[in-house]
Amino acid sequence: QVQLVESGGGLVQAGGSLRLACAFSGGTFTWHPMGWFRQAPGKEREFVAAMSRSGGVTRYADSVKGRFTMSRDNAKNTWYLHLNSLKPEDTGVYSCAAKRGSIESTVVYTAANPYDYWGEGTQVTVSS
Repeated sequence: QVQLVESGGGLVQAGGSLRLACAFSGGTFTWHPMGWFRQAPGKEREFVAAMSRSGGVTRYADSVKGRFTMSRDNAKNTWYLHLNSLKPEDTGVYSCAAKRGSIESTVVYTAANPYDYWGEGTQVTVSS
């Protein structure tokens, strides 16, 4: 059974940086497209970033483009989300998600529905 565990959240001042990690287990890491989503208090969950199964294609929400980047370490079965130039509106619970193994190597998914596995989330709080 695939499991995802996020880490790296915390409290940071505006303009600061964080690195979130999503550790994957229970399957073949490179078969799964993945994504990051966040949910702020009182708001719906929103897409943040996504990566294709191959790792060669990424996509970002307009609100984070140029500030957040995704990477992955195949040896550690871990995806990362690098958060830079953080703003108070970036505050929320960040969750990673993975879709079931796919033969499509370059497709990214920006909606929550296609994802089959979710982590519990990690809190990011940005103070002004």
